[in-house]
Amino acid sequence: MNSTYFTRRTVRKYSEREIDPSLLEKILAAGTRASTTGNMQVYSIIVTRDEEMKRRLAPAHFNQPMVTGAPVVLTFCADFNRFSKWCRQRDAEPGYDNFLSFMTAAIDALLVAQTVCNAAEEEGLGICYLGTTTYNADRIIDILGLPGGVVPVTTVTMGWPADVPEQVDRLPLEAVVHGERYLDYTPEMIDNIYREKESRDDSLGFIAENKKKTLAQVFTEVRYKKADNEFFSGKLLEVLKKQGFMK
Repeated sequence: MNSTYFTRRTVRKYSEREIDPSLLEKILAAGTRASTTGNMQVYSIIVTRDEEMKRRLAPAHFNQPMVTGAPVVLTFCADFNRFSKWCRQRDAEPGYDNFLSFMTAAIDALLVAQTVCNAAEEEGLGICYLGTTTYNADRIIDILGLPGGVVPVTTVTMGWPADVPEQVDRLPLEAVVHGERYLDYTPEMIDNIYREKESRDDSLGFIAENKKKTLAQVFTEVRYKKADNEFFSGKLLEVLKKQGFMK
């Protein structure tokens, strides 16, 4: 098995070296070999290399520096626009103006995104997913000129690493893998699963920095607060309505 999977790191700082267009095309072509529902390929990839366009996108991603620092920014979109137009041009009436169709297209987009990332990392490039895409999907739609039936679901910055960041931790396999049926977690299992993560120096630093008692509180009260989740959920639902996925 390719060792890239076990040594991979999220790269947020990139060198000034550009990505050769032929290499990028090769990586994107590899991505399109990803699994897709019914072989419909209901996704689109917006490639941003222009500096001004990166600057316009940056505020939608909370001005994270990798947006303007990366040579390439890829926005992966759920896209039933193209497929629906094809259907109508072939005397077939599409019925994809619903939430299930958005989920279908979003899954397609995420599958191709991860395949693109795997291909890029095999070539020595670094990548970083931006979770801010769904937070400000409305702004990204305006900037990229996305028509109805198209919704951005994730963004990836890509470039040659400027350094080798520390590899982040992962939970043990038993935390996420279940045999045959789902085995619900006892308090003892939760303690065992999260013990190493909670005892890491970086975790203890997060707790102290945010003046909290536990790492879980950092997540629920600082990083991913209920109020924020509810606010951005409302925004995303409005986007889905506007783009034709919710009646």
